[in-house]
Amino acid sequence: MSELTHFNHRGEAHMVDVGDKPSTQREAIAEGRILMLADTLARIRAGDHRKGDVLGIARVAGIMAAKRTAELVPLCHPLPLTAVSIDWVLEDAPPAVLCRARVRTGGQTGVEMEALTAVQIALLTVYDMCKAVDRGMVMTDIALVEKRGGKSGTWQRDATTGG
Repeated sequence: MSELTHFNHRGEAHMVDVGDKPSTQREAIAEGRILMLADTLARIRAGDHRKGDVLGIARVAGIMAAKRTAELVPLCHPLPLTAVSIDWVLEDAPPAVLCRARVRTGGQTGVEMEALTAVQIALLTVYDMCKAVDRGMVMTDIALVEKRGGKSGTWQRDATTGG
C-alpha cells in the first residue's frame, strides 16, 4: 500500500499536483446494489411505477453525478470525462437492483471517484423514486471493481478477499 497522497509533509490536507503526470486513457468500474421488497422490484421490472422510468431516471442521475464529482468530493480534480455508462441487473434472490458504472477519461488522474459517485447517486435516486412504497431499502456492496490506466496500471477487485 502506498502512502496517503492527500496530506502534505505537515499532515495538512491538500490537492495532489498532477501537473507533471502524463495524460493517459483511464477507466474505472464500480458497482453497488440496493436491496428491496420483492414487490418494489416487480414494479421496477414492469416499468409501471407511478413516478416513471425508475432506472432511466437513475441512470441520468448517475451520469450527472460522475460529471460533478469534483464539486462533491473536496480534493478531487475536475476531469473531462469521455464516457459514462450505467448498467442495471435486476436480481431476484434477494430482491435487489445492481448498478454498475463505467467511467473513462484521457487525463492525468484516475476516475475511480467518479465511478463510485455515479453508483451511489444512481442508487440513491432509485431509493428516492421508490421510497413511497419501500422505505426499508438498503444500499450495499458499493465498491471499486476495476481500474485501468495511469502509472499503477490495471487493478481488479478480488471477489474472495474484497481487496
